[in-house]
Amino acid sequence: MRAENKEVMENNIQKYLEFVLWHYKVIDGFWFLAVSEAVGKEKAEEIVEVVWKNGAKLAARETIKRFGIEEKGLTGFIKALKLFPMATVVGYVFEEKHDEVILTVPNCTAQQARLRHGLGEFVCKPMHFALFEAFAKEIDSRIEVKCHFAPPDPHPEHLFCKWSFTLKEDYECR
Repeated sequence: MRAENKEVMENNIQKYLEFVLWHYKVIDGFWFLAVSEAVGKEKAEEIVEVVWKNGAKLAARETIKRFGIEEKGLTGFIKALKLFPMATVVGYVFEEKHDEVILTVPNCTAQQARLRHGLGEFVCKPMHFALFEAFAKEIDSRIEVKCHFAPPDPHPEHLFCKWSFTLKEDYECR
């Protein structure tokens, strides 16, 4: 990178990161629309589930490695998930309790854009379940994922989805 480009980049790092994350979301949306058009919405939903499951698994591994996350359990999970680009892109809201993490999405821009364009909500529950489970299992295999609601489920107007994560305790019978 040329010195002048590097200086511009350093001066605009926050703007650039916002741009990269915005572009990440735009490409994902256009990808989904194109695949839906090519193979149908139902098949596109199946494909996007596989893509995000694999992507989340790799993202969790890379997050652990790049950011030196050594903790297991919900502590390691929440640390890593907060660094996952999708957390910023979607705007995950976290409520951390002693034995549970609750994640909500009050403003899903992808679903809101679809609704604005008359496309209706897409079925994202299986995709997000696969994503969250794959991400969580890379951090700690004992983490359990529960969906309270997500499209296509009915949901409050002010909340698109709600998930919780708990740690399954290992009990041994003696």
